[in-house]
Amino acid sequence: MGMGLITLFLLALLAATLLPFSSELMLGSMAATGEWSLWHLWLAATAGNVLGALVNWYLGGWLMKWQHHRWFPVSPQALSTAKQRYDRFGVWSLLLAWVPVIGDPLTLVAGLFRTPLYLFIPLVSLGKGGRYGVLLYLLA
Repeated sequence: MGMGLITLFLLALLAATLLPFSSELMLGSMAATGEWSLWHLWLAATAGNVLGALVNWYLGGWLMKWQHHRWFPVSPQALSTAKQRYDRFGVWSLLLAWVPVIGDPLTLVAGLFRTPLYLFIPLVSLGKGGRYGVLLYLLA
């Protein structure tokens, strides 16, 4: 029983990185069996997904150390444009970290621009936890 939750946690973690994974199918399958409490499923998926977002945040901060190298994949102009957009929508945009396609890069950008963790973690947790809560509600 514990291995299922650990597997869900790890899959949710990978799904929150820039790697192409998804945790919803496993979450739905586990919820359908009735073997696990919805609370435990929600907690494992949310914790894994938030930790994956933290990996992106850290990676973004680490990448900025290399911004002045010729091989850096983003031009200074593109970085400036991204910073303006991020500043325009602010840290509140992290509530959308759960959205497919834009959510994972958004958490990387938050790391690039050094969004404080005391803001990053609660906002990302609300968005990602809310998404898993809605999914489990619809499946129950």
